[in-house]
Parts: sequence; structure tokens; C-alpha cells
Amino acid sequence: MRRFVQVGLLVLGGLGLLHTSLFTDEYLRYVKEGMRPLLVASGVLLLVLGVAEAWAAPPMEEHGESGDGESGHGERGYGASGHGGSGFGDQGHGESGHGERGYGESRHGEQEHGGQGYGAAGHGRAGLARERQGRVGLAREGQGRAGLAREGGGHGGNEGHGHDHSRVPRVAWLLFLPVLSLLFYAPPTLGSYTASREPAKAVAVQDDAFDPLPATSPLPITLTDFTQRVQQDRSRAIRGRAVVMTGFVTPAPGKRDGWYLTRIIVNCCAADASSVKVLVRGIAAPKADTWVNVTGTWQGSGTLGTSSAAVALDARGVQKVRKPSNAYMDALPLTS
Repeated sequence: MRRFVQVGLLVLGGLGLLHTSLFTDEYLRYVKEGMRPLLVASGVLLLVLGVAEAWAAPPMEEHGESGDGESGHGERGYGASGHGGSGFGDQGHGESGHGERGYGESRHGEQEHGGQGYGAAGHGRAGLARERQGRVGLAREGQGRAGLAREGGGHGGNEGHGHDHSRVPRVAWLLFLPVLSLLFYAPPTLGSYTASREPAKAVAVQDDAFDPLPATSPLPITLTDFTQRVQQDRSRAIRGRAVVMTGFVTPAPGKRDGWYLTRIIVNCCAADASSVKVLVRGIAAPKADTWVNVTGTWQGSGTLGTSSAAVALDARGVQKVRKPSNAYMDALPLTS
């Protein structure tokens, strides 16, 4: 991948994380509030890495980068060719020729002087050695030509490979989509579509005795507390008490009577989300995903204070409210 693409991904990713976690509450659509410091640290780290990568970049792209590796090898071959060619021209050819002359001198010396041509024969052996050096130069030239041939394959053509390695693959540009979404588009929070496709979360069992309920009416209460009071409070303190809860609307499956007041809760991030639901009866359902305050009293089948009791509410009133900034927690409703 080209260096400028790497730098762009790092810098834009860092800016996106910092924008989401420092200047907006949009990070709460992905993770819990306690994860904010880690997001800020990650954004800073990505920016530092991007700047370091850009700073370390050479003034121009390396010629042998990516698909030009063959080309670089070819150039090294060309250097060898140059060396071989030099050897061929000055050293190889010259020495070979000189060696041949030396060899000729050796033969000449042997023919002309006979046994007395020992010194000329020695000179002929030196000529043979220089001839071998010349042949080495020829071999190096052959390597250089092979390098040039490979260079031609790397640069000329796409015929040999079928594609150009020097360009960024088109699919790599798709990596910018999630990065840019952090800057310009935040996906919506999980809602009724997710909640309607999974069962309600089983609330934790409270081993200790429940505290007495305040005398406030209607009593603000979370969906989790209401469920625990209905199914676990042996004192049945919730009976006949008007309560008010906040959540979003989830249609009931099939032809079941009523609709669900729902909250989605996350332990770490949106990937581990679970839902808490209370069945609402007596009032027509608003539009799905609408955030509402619902006021009513417990009215359901089963024995109150046991697991057989239905977590249901006989609604007396529904009021639309603004969606909370942190939608992934079961908070008390805001009442005027």
C-alpha cells in the first residue's frame, strides 16, 4: 500500500476518534461512558503514528516499492551488467585478448624456442589466467543482461503480471469509509429492530431484602428495578403503586396484546448489548423506536413477588420525551 494512503488512514482515524469522544456524545453509540479515556488515548496514538509515518517518508517514493520490486532487481542487474560490460570492454575483452595473445606467445615461444621457452611459457600461463578473468567479465555481462530483461518485464508490462503493482488496489480505498464515518456520519443506536429479535435479559437476583419504596407518586423507577420488584420482592410493595418508566417503543411480536417499553444495556460495547422489556397494555402503541415516559400500575398474571409474575404494566398515560444522550443504560426517567 502506498505510504500516503497509510498516513491518511492513520491521521483520519485519529481525528475521527478525537472528534467523536471529545466534542460529541456519539461515542456512547458504540461503547460505555467509561471507555472515553481509552478512545481519546487511541485517537492521540493514531495521530502520532500518522505524523511519524509522514515525517519518515522519503522526498520521493522508492522506485522499487510495491510491484516495482522486479524493476529494482532489474536495475541491480543493470549495475552488474555495467560492471560486466566494463569488464568485457576494458577488462574482459582486453584481458581476454591479451590472454589470447599471451597464450599465443606461449605457443609461439614453445614452437620457436623449444625447451628454452620456459619463460615464454610462463608468460603464456599468465595470459591464460587473464583470459579466465575475461570470461568472468563475459559471465557478469550475461547476468546484467538478464537483469535488464527482468526490468523490462517489471516496467513494460503488465503483460507478464496481468496487473500493475505500482498502484493502490481499488479495494483499499474502502478502508476510508469507516474512518470517514467517524467524522461525518454516526450510525444510529440499536433500537426496536434489535430488541424484537432477542428475548429480554434475565435480571440479577437480589439476595438482600428490598428497601421500602418512597412515597412519591408516580414513583420514578427503572425497568430493571420494576422487574425485580415484580418477580423477587416478597413484600409485594409494588402492588397498587403508580410508577413511571422511560424507554423506547418495541412492537410486540405477532398478534400479542400490547407493546414493549424497552431499554438496551451494554456491558462494554454495542456488540454485547442486551434488552430489558416491560409489556405495556391499555394504550395504543406509538411509533416504533419512539422514546416515551409511561405511567401505570402493575397488572399481570401470576403471583406477585415470584418468577411466575408477568412483567407488565397497565398504562394510564404515555408522554413522548427526548432521546437521552446515553441510550445504553437503564436510567431513571426525567420528570417535571
